[in-house]
Amino acid sequence: MFSTLLVLAAAASAVSAHAHHPSRDVHAHHARAPLPAAEWYHPRDHPTASLFRRQNAAVSTDGATYPQVGSPTWTAAYPVSTPDSNAMPQAWKDALNAAIAAGLIPAVPPTSGAPDANPTYAAGYDPMSPQVCSATYKCRLPGDIWDAPEGVIGIGFDDGPLPPSDRLYSFLQQNKIKATHFFIGVNIVNNPKEFLLAINQNQDDIAVHTWTHPHMTELTSMDVVAQIGWTMQIIHDSTGGRVPRFWRPPYGDTDARVSAIAKEVFGLTTIIWNQDSEDWTLTTNGTTPQAIATNMHNWLTGPKTPGLIILEHELSDQSVQAFMDNFPLIAANGWKPVSVVETDGQSKPYQNAVGSTGAVTSANILVGASSAPPLANTTSSTASSTASSAPVSSTPVVSSAAPSVPPSSASASTSPTPVAGANQASSNGAAPIALPSAVYALVAVAFGLLG
Repeated sequence: MFSTLLVLAAAASAVSAHAHHPSRDVHAHHARAPLPAAEWYHPRDHPTASLFRRQNAAVSTDGATYPQVGSPTWTAAYPVSTPDSNAMPQAWKDALNAAIAAGLIPAVPPTSGAPDANPTYAAGYDPMSPQVCSATYKCRLPGDIWDAPEGVIGIGFDDGPLPPSDRLYSFLQQNKIKATHFFIGVNIVNNPKEFLLAINQNQDDIAVHTWTHPHMTELTSMDVVAQIGWTMQIIHDSTGGRVPRFWRPPYGDTDARVSAIAKEVFGLTTIIWNQDSEDWTLTTNGTTPQAIATNMHNWLTGPKTPGLIILEHELSDQSVQAFMDNFPLIAANGWKPVSVVETDGQSKPYQNAVGSTGAVTSANILVGASSAPPLANTTSSTASSTASSAPVSSTPVVSSAAPSVPPSSASASTSPTPVAGANQASSNGAAPIALPSAVYALVAVAFGLLG
């Protein structure tokens, strides 16, 4: 089903992100109750079942055989920088077109704006309207995760893997803390050693943070698919075939269109946050360790409803140290720390696997698993290997912001429920995917029509 891909050159530089939006206004919080248990992997007729099949036989064989993480073969399979949506697998394009044809993707045009400013929508598109529902403007789409349950703090870190991640992973392991890592695709390519530490040593949860950390609402719908798809592809290939269930949009920049693409094409739930440590500004004369300590004290000694999801990063030695310095406050104030993907109450970070180490099921939805049986209790030969062949970047490079683009060809809108709050800020979040059977039927019909 996939077209043959052009094998790309080895990745050259890691991406580090942050010029988050400067304003951080307080917004209304809502207590989050754990969601009921439900089927947590997609049925065979959902688009995700066909999106992640191996498109290059030279890269991997069927089943659980994958190239060694960090090897030249592994590295060469992925984009060097911003992915070209024209060259991505045809099945990803077909899935987007099917979702649009089924009326599942709102017709919200891409935004424009300066890198450090809130996104600007075209005339007639109110970012707080149900049609648009921009997370940057604090509008909450149904199903997106912003808050943890009462008394719970979700532990998660953006922008890895990077060299500073090593100290963080050792600290987490020593303190028996599970975390979610929202990984950037090119940083996985350039830092395979740290990636393998997160998977093998810590057995932490891995989620999607796009390929090069762009402002997602500025992209065409096809480019949104490329950014998310390639990140899911490399995580799948490098974790024994696991398909992530969660993503976090860079800068918290998502809206009804972008989140619908993540959900309908890739089965992803969006995770935002309800507090921002601003630790990403520690190296740019923004915040200070003292300011972070004050905020952490206030949040962790304050009300336990809603629970906390704090934006933190494994971006620099300073941001890692800030987490370590304030970590004792969690236990001292009676908070329950969990990996942030567990704040939905299901403890299922992947669509097709039991946790980070359990059995991988429904192999037909995985890359390269065209007809292979489920991969039982494996992290694959890739995940258990060492990363010795690929270069490890020690100096992250900030990627340029994506340019504004023409309006999307999407043809439908949803009716999210905006949450009143500040009209400026950066944020990102999501909730577990539990689509009704009618949605699956629509997509299945669309796929049938497309052949």
